[in-house]
Amino acid sequence: MAERTETGYLFGGLGWSRTRPVQFAVGGNGNIRGQGAAGGVFTGGLSGVAFGEGVALVSRVTQGCQPVAAEHTVTAADGNVLLKLDGEDALDVLLDDVHISLDQPREAMGVLRATLVGLSDPGDEGGKRTGHFGSDVLVRHIIGLDPMRRGVAIADRPAVGTRVAFCQRNVAAARADLMRICAEIREELSPEELEPAPMLSSDAPGGLDAAPGAATPAGAQPPTGRRICGAIYVSCTGRGGPHFGGPSAELQIVRRALGDVP
Repeated sequence: MAERTETGYLFGGLGWSRTRPVQFAVGGNGNIRGQGAAGGVFTGGLSGVAFGEGVALVSRVTQGCQPVAAEHTVTAADGNVLLKLDGEDALDVLLDDVHISLDQPREAMGVLRATLVGLSDPGDEGGKRTGHFGSDVLVRHIIGLDPMRRGVAIADRPAVGTRVAFCQRNVAAARADLMRICAEIREELSPEELEPAPMLSSDAPGGLDAAPGAATPAGAQPPTGRRICGAIYVSCTGRGGPHFGGPSAELQIVRRALGDVP
């Protein structure tokens, strides 16, 4: 799908299940170009929204996780199982990083269920920042332990050289990181550019310009600054409102930061 776009850039989330995942779709009744009238329950494929070249985007990613220890480098792996980190058994590194022992399995399982792993390629910023991961980090679940090989199974297939940081969801870090990315989006637009415009379309990367022919008061110059026309926020079931303290809490943070945009 990325290869079919001008930018090669996709973002969002994927739905999955223990059996074959399904999607529910409303038919376009022939009104949506390329869709036809098909509707119902489908398997496979992707769902979402695609923006044409007439719409410029500013996007950010927030992971909402906080590293619990220093980064490590994958020195041995077998498929989705981390075997060695910095030359040490991956399971021993994990237990040391989160300060637990398998001699107390009940307590250990509680901690492990709340622990994830952040993956980044060599040379990326990864988990070097304090308090949050950068957008180059992929956060994946720990899905099992391999006591025989002292390995850790994760929901990905990391290559040797991949950087790894064990992490946990943290409410304070998640709120701060969400506010940070909203501030970065606003900083791409100067304050005077955030004033409302009569009609909006895109003209430059990173923002939206007043549409040609938009109505302006007599004698006034058409606005030339970039505008926020609307925002789309993709969340996941692992965080959402309860993680932030209440229903729609994430969107309330976004709206306070970006203003009253659709």
